[in-house]
Order: sequence, then structure tokens, then C-alpha cells
Amino acid sequence: MAATPYHNEKKIMEGMLFLKSLGALFAIMNPFIVLPLFLSMTDKMDAKTQRSTAIKVAISSTVLCVIIAFSGQHILEFFGIEIDDFRVAGGIVLMLISLGMLNGNNAPSHCGSSEEDVTKAVVDDISFYPLTFPMTIGPGTIATIIVFTGLVHNTGDAIALGSSLAIVLAAMTVVLWFASDIGRHMSQNLRVIMTRIMGMILAAISVEMVVEGLQSLFPGWMA
Repeated sequence: MAATPYHNEKKIMEGMLFLKSLGALFAIMNPFIVLPLFLSMTDKMDAKTQRSTAIKVAISSTVLCVIIAFSGQHILEFFGIEIDDFRVAGGIVLMLISLGMLNGNNAPSHCGSSEEDVTKAVVDDISFYPLTFPMTIGPGTIATIIVFTGLVHNTGDAIALGSSLAIVLAAMTVVLWFASDIGRHMSQNLRVIMTRIMGMILAAISVEMVVEGLQSLFPGWMA
């Protein structure tokens, strides 16, 4: 059976959602930006313990993302916040984060805490705090997930968003698993370049979020 125009348009929209969410989530959860702090906080661990910590971070990050994806919209509804309002606010938050990345901010790109503050944390198991929250899953990640879940209207959209999130989490797991090996071959210049590139991508996505949110809130003004 030949595909109908509606079916083709639906596939295109799902593909766009996949690409946009993949770009935004990879930029905000970039494992190569998280890597230096992960290494600094696990430098006294042996290889087995370090990899065990990486797996714990991956599992807790996945669970936290799933909770946010399923509960984020309900939380907004509870406070009477429309998704377009949150889209504008989330876009502004991501823009501030992207500017920090472009300016060479050495703190985790979305956690809202300085590296000094995070490394001062005294806890028995650092896999959840601060490695998962707020270093990996911080305000920027939470805002991004909630905004994109607001764009899910059918099963195909859910699969597209779930796939992009799974890819980013898988990349995070691989990078942290091989953290010590990657850290030895990753120069400071390469880290800076990657941070700048991810900052530009995140800035472009944040602008699109704000514009789309404003278009929905003020259709007459933004026509």
C-alpha cells in the first residue's frame, strides 16, 4: 500500500522531533563535558570501582529521565503552567547555559553548581549526588525533557523522543565506562572545542524553543 501524504508528513515530523531532541539532549548532557569532573571525583578509585560507579550513574540517570518524561507534564498542570510558557522559560534557561559554554565556563554545563561546590560534597556514594544530579541531570536537562515531551502527540513521537534519549544515555554510559582511557587521550583543546560547538548547537535550539513558544502564546504578534 502506497504511503499517503499524511503518513509521509507524520514520518517527517517524527524525524524532525528525533533530530531536534537528539541534538538538544546531546548538547546538554554531553558526556565529554561531564567526563573531566567524573574523572576528578573518581581519581582515587580503582578501575573496577570506577566502572561500577559509571554503571550506577547510567542507571540512575535513566530512571530520573523516565520519571521526568512521565511526570513533567503533570507537574506543570498541577501548577497551572502551559507547555508554551515552559517552552519559553526553558529556552531562556538553555540560552544562559549555552552562553556559559561559549564563554568557557568550566563548571558542568547545566548543573547550576561550580566545580568547587560539587567536589566539596561529602557522601558515601557519589553516583547519584552529585554525579547524576545535578551534574548529569540538572535544570537544563529537566527543562529540555519536559519541553520535548510536550511535543509528543502519538506513539511515533514517543518512539522518536525515547530513541534520542536512549542514544544519549548509551553514549554517556560508554564514555564513563572508558573514562580513564578517554581522559588520557583527550586534550584540553579538544574539550574546549567540543564545549564551544555544543554551546552553539544549544543556543540555536534554545532560540527555536523561545520563538515557537512565543508564536503559540502571541499568534497575532508573531505572525
